[in-house]
Amino acid sequence: MKKYFFILFALACIKQTNAQQLQTSSMSDLQGVFHNPSTAGVGGGAVGVSYRTQWSGFSGSPKTATVFGSFALPGLKIGLGGYIYNDKTGPTSRTGIELAFAKHIPTGNGGTFSLGLEARGQQYSLDREKLTATLGADPAIGTSDNKFVFDAGFGISYTGKKFQIGASASHLVQSKLDFYTGNLTRKEEGRLYRHYYFHGNYKWEVDPSTDLIPSLMVIYMPNAPTEYQGGLRVEHNETFWWGVGYRAKQSWILSAGLHIKKKFTIGYSFDIYKTPVSVYDAGANGHEMLLRYNLSK
Repeated sequence: MKKYFFILFALACIKQTNAQQLQTSSMSDLQGVFHNPSTAGVGGGAVGVSYRTQWSGFSGSPKTATVFGSFALPGLKIGLGGYIYNDKTGPTSRTGIELAFAKHIPTGNGGTFSLGLEARGQQYSLDREKLTATLGADPAIGTSDNKFVFDAGFGISYTGKKFQIGASASHLVQSKLDFYTGNLTRKEEGRLYRHYYFHGNYKWEVDPSTDLIPSLMVIYMPNAPTEYQGGLRVEHNETFWWGVGYRAKQSWILSAGLHIKKKFTIGYSFDIYKTPVSVYDAGANGHEMLLRYNLSK
């Protein structure tokens, strides 16, 4: 099983992929600028860490660690933020940093319209020993163990008293990422591909102690299936929350957490996968832990 797992992810990273090149999260709405740089500093600021594992029962399965932060400079009407991450899958890994800048434009109804820019640096690494042991002398592996590339992104969003809606694009430059060293003529070169995100949420106050927050995210990449993710989070007295979500044709998401003194948040999510492996396969689940500290007064 390990052999085929290595082959799957090596080919996904080396050649033109049919999957996302940027990691996602089951609790992305609690991690600030994770998908949209224009949200930096909106609503105040926060810092935190998260750790995510997928298909945990398989050797070489994906593991992602992230440190994130965001804060506002109200006097200048701007927000700053970013995150550092390490994403490892079998013989491949990505380590990177994303920095976000947002311009906040207050609106007459108490909302905020934001424009954001992001700069991103990423180092892609291959464990060539693991790959050559499985694939042999394949020219797609190349002779280099590391590739470091820069890229950029853009986002817009509107945040009102009860809802937020936004759109963003990452990997606008589409920097080349090519490990191939053979002499064959190719139609495509390895590179970063553009990711487009569309997201929204709404806060519905059911009663003085309970809020319902439905959310929706669409992730579009021209050479990969479009991903749809929706969910509902229930907040009780701004102290305890739980939620349920669904990624179309992929997994169910269960989550829960605590807000301690409205400052410190502890969250956990459990993904129940349907494909490419299902709940009937041992270890075909995902786990994500989140620790977050709210900087807002």
